[in-house]
Amino acid sequence: MKYRFARPLLAALCLAACATGVAAADLIPAADFARRLPLTMPRLSPDGKHFSVVYHDPDGKSHGVAIYLVEKPTQPVALIRMPPYELPAEIVWASATRLVVARGKQDGSIGNTSYTGEIMAVDIDGKNPDYLYGYEAVGKRSATRQTDSGWGEIEGTPAQSNGHFYLRATSWSDKDRSTLYDVDATSSTRKQMADIGIGDMSFMISPDGVAKFSFGTDTNFTYVVFHREGSGWAKVPENGDLQRFVPIASVAGSNRIYARYSPNGMGGEFVEQDEDGGNRRVVSKDDFSLVTSNGLWTPVPLRPFGTYAESGIPKVTYVDPQETISKLHRALSLKFPGSFVNFIDFSEDGSQLMFGVSSDRDPGRYMLIDTKTYKASSLFAIAPWIDPEKMAERRPLRFKASDGTELEAILTFPKGKPETNLPMVLVPHGGPIGIKDDWFYDEDAQFLANRGYLVLQVNYRGSGGRGNGFEEAGYLNWGTRVQEDLIDGVKWAIAQSYADPKRICVYGASFGGYSAMMTTIREPGMFKCAVGYAGLYDLAMMYSKGDIKSTKTGRSYLTTVVGHDDADLAANSPDHLADKITVPVLLVHGEDDERVPFAQFKAMRAAMDAAHKPYEVLTKSGEKHGFVKPENIEEFYNKLQAFLDRNIGSGQQATASTQ
Repeated sequence: MKYRFARPLLAALCLAACATGVAAADLIPAADFARRLPLTMPRLSPDGKHFSVVYHDPDGKSHGVAIYLVEKPTQPVALIRMPPYELPAEIVWASATRLVVARGKQDGSIGNTSYTGEIMAVDIDGKNPDYLYGYEAVGKRSATRQTDSGWGEIEGTPAQSNGHFYLRATSWSDKDRSTLYDVDATSSTRKQMADIGIGDMSFMISPDGVAKFSFGTDTNFTYVVFHREGSGWAKVPENGDLQRFVPIASVAGSNRIYARYSPNGMGGEFVEQDEDGGNRRVVSKDDFSLVTSNGLWTPVPLRPFGTYAESGIPKVTYVDPQETISKLHRALSLKFPGSFVNFIDFSEDGSQLMFGVSSDRDPGRYMLIDTKTYKASSLFAIAPWIDPEKMAERRPLRFKASDGTELEAILTFPKGKPETNLPMVLVPHGGPIGIKDDWFYDEDAQFLANRGYLVLQVNYRGSGGRGNGFEEAGYLNWGTRVQEDLIDGVKWAIAQSYADPKRICVYGASFGGYSAMMTTIREPGMFKCAVGYAGLYDLAMMYSKGDIKSTKTGRSYLTTVVGHDDADLAANSPDHLADKITVPVLLVHGEDDERVPFAQFKAMRAAMDAAHKPYEVLTKSGEKHGFVKPENIEEFYNKLQAFLDRNIGSGQQATASTQ
């Protein structure tokens, strides 16, 4: 049966005015956390005169590309609308006057933007649109090409813009093959650059337009790397204790490359080496997490000027601290204390730089600076209605799991409250493999912290950012070691006196929804309530329903990462263990979810009914993997707040006394 809580006027008033003791003046409306970001994905044109953004109308239905003059960033010079419910998945500038757009669809607010496999191009004034790759018989080459029976993605652009871009394609009739093309974005003509007999592979292309490496996951869910040798490819063998070799870019004017490794599968190294792996020089390393150079590259000829570890608060290590570009980055970082400065695009002459500024409390702002005069101008804020001064601190910390493994936790502390004995919400991230929580702004965490809750996020085994060995430690351990890591995190937060052991709930989305149920099952008495949002509840069902099973690689993922023993799957599926759930449950799901289909929700609901367990539900038609419509997200946040407040918040005693 469905469980309905008593909702007296006193509890309702407390929800509106003082959730967990937060003053009404400090409460930020749930609608502010539910609003759609109006502008995302900015890119600077090669000549530095224009920039493009992806725009999103508030209704969640309409998306497109907007082009602005750098000198007048308040009014777009062109708007290029996408078909309803489609959005640009990626944008590159092929020249100063022409853009290339990969079409995509949003798989809900917690799902990824999925590519449709279609590529289009358009001039900056919205004229001369062309369909460069896809299954529709339109565009300049439609008379000769007809349709493309395949899947296309943008693989990059030449170092110096020439009106071309690189296209990677996989044929539907031969999915075990990846083909790379050089495409003229104006004439739509193509020239094959490379071809390899494995599907969905990426290519590392040198500045002179040669595909040097191909890398990715094969159909057996095994990571592989191939090096170009003559007209063919040679597999790169594992190099002793160096695992997960990832080629990044060529060193201009040489046969050397930049690459990443994960020594012994744990931690990371950023290196410069010969193409064949010789003469390796470690630029930067970290024993705990991977090292990246994202957002820290010079203008053409491209090279990294700094690196940082993927865990903790980003701290840049400069390759040469005395270099002009390093000094510029350091000066900007000092200008925006407590924030990370991310270099996005340079104009080709290096005179204009688009950069982003973001932090744990700031969703992000984009700016432009003239590298000769150092005059900076603001372009736009991602969420201008969010005041960073009112947001909560996110603090990365480390703790030891019960088996001695060191893990990262991120705590979000309610602003203005003592850091002891707080009501806490454990928020496991989704994925689980290769996904991680980080220090940057997190909408869910900030919403909950604003309501007075301490938020705990744990990068459990299987999470990304720590190396392939750490990821693989999560294989076949979804319901066991992964859940133990989360529970160990809660025990640590209690031992540190951060959390009140009598007021702890768990809320997660997707795989996090699975963990929300499994942690309450694995550690009875620890939690007072559990919330599953678009949650996975039956592991065996992944083999029969949902989009993961639709490809050979996806099926290999399931057998490798989830397992296929029926008894084991049942023993680690919440819908088979509902009788062990002893806390109030809230189940939330989109009825059109393709990643974790609605059948998962139905299975859990049926299991709760059969076990005569209390639960509440919130479902929405037309929503996929996470709600997209702002009114539905707002309703969910309000329901989540009310649910938590009744069970571990200030409304707990008032509600309990009336039942």
